[in-house]
Amino acid sequence: MDDVIIVGGGPVGFVTALGLARAGVKVRLIEAGEDIVRSPRAAVYHWSVLDGFAALGILDACRDAGFAKQDYGYVVRATGEWIRYDLTPLADNTAHPYNIHLGQDRMTEVVRRHLERHAHATIDFGCRFTGLDQDAEGVSVHVDTAAGPQTLRSHWVVGCDGSGSSVRKALGLAFDGMTWPERFVATNARHDFDRYGFARSTMRIDAEFGAVIVQITPDGLWRYTYKEDARLPEESYQERMPRMFAELLGADANYDVVASAPYRMHQRCAARFRQGRVLLAGDAAHVTNPTGGLGLTGGLFDAYALYPALVAVLDGADQALLDRYDSARRNIFRNRTSPQAVANKRLIFHANGGDRELEDALVALRRMRDDVDFRVERLMFTKSLESPPLLETLAK
Repeated sequence: MDDVIIVGGGPVGFVTALGLARAGVKVRLIEAGEDIVRSPRAAVYHWSVLDGFAALGILDACRDAGFAKQDYGYVVRATGEWIRYDLTPLADNTAHPYNIHLGQDRMTEVVRRHLERHAHATIDFGCRFTGLDQDAEGVSVHVDTAAGPQTLRSHWVVGCDGSGSSVRKALGLAFDGMTWPERFVATNARHDFDRYGFARSTMRIDAEFGAVIVQITPDGLWRYTYKEDARLPEESYQERMPRMFAELLGADANYDVVASAPYRMHQRCAARFRQGRVLLAGDAAHVTNPTGGLGLTGGLFDAYALYPALVAVLDGADQALLDRYDSARRNIFRNRTSPQAVANKRLIFHANGGDRELEDALVALRRMRDDVDFRVERLMFTKSLESPPLLETLAK
């Protein structure tokens, strides 16, 4: 019998598993796919999550696999105004005053290699969750494998299986919120963006041609993400892609799209993150549009809060600790993460020159550029998405 079964082999699932394994917990991670998903997904890890990387022993490996960066640039397409700043003033607040840029698949691969060093950790690819049953002692997890249906047994289960979470659905939990009327198209492309003045994190502000442009590998692979009307047929999104690249780079620009993926955007949150012996984390618990990189940030902070709580409960702590996880992480998503992600999307992808909302945002961005104290205050926002240590809050 396992101590914990984690359903879902994305970054939140693997990070949670690694935290548990390092504490000596017998953990099993199951993933329906045959390997880590390789399509373009998240690629930026804010400075605020890097203490957690360090605690798990993966910081150096993630930085080496990707690269550290400090620069940001905002450009208003309608006027050509650039506003640039960097993260250097954070040096007085953190040992890691930089972000790491690294494709989500490559980051997950780093964590996988570290997890495989623990003999009491098991990774089962090609193992699809089909249902569960709970009792007072544990959870029976039903799966389909190449060898046929099986039932696994554990004391606790964590659903990290994405926005369409089968675990959440098996619990019958509502996933309230809304779906945006646009889709994002994420592309991995090779082009000499930095030669033409792009910061390694560039936000292009425009209601039609807004975009997030981010370097994701040291050797010059970039992520260009734009939006399109979700009423357009998804199957033909690649036919419309050249128009977006031509508008950004010019009709004669040379570029090479090596991967792309369209996806819908949502603002949704599960009714609970704990039901009995089953917990939710990451996109299985809450999902947001990715503007500003707050979705994975919130998911990693879920993992950082959850794995120490599970270790403590397995060691005899009050299970009320897990109710505190549920309450703390839901409140942060609903009251901080999701509202800020909505504001980010409205600015980058919906604002036009002359809009009052845009003008107010530009005043704040210019102040971030010119006022170091104000910049630090604003940059500290992503740290506020972290929960206080749950063991300490339980003791109060």
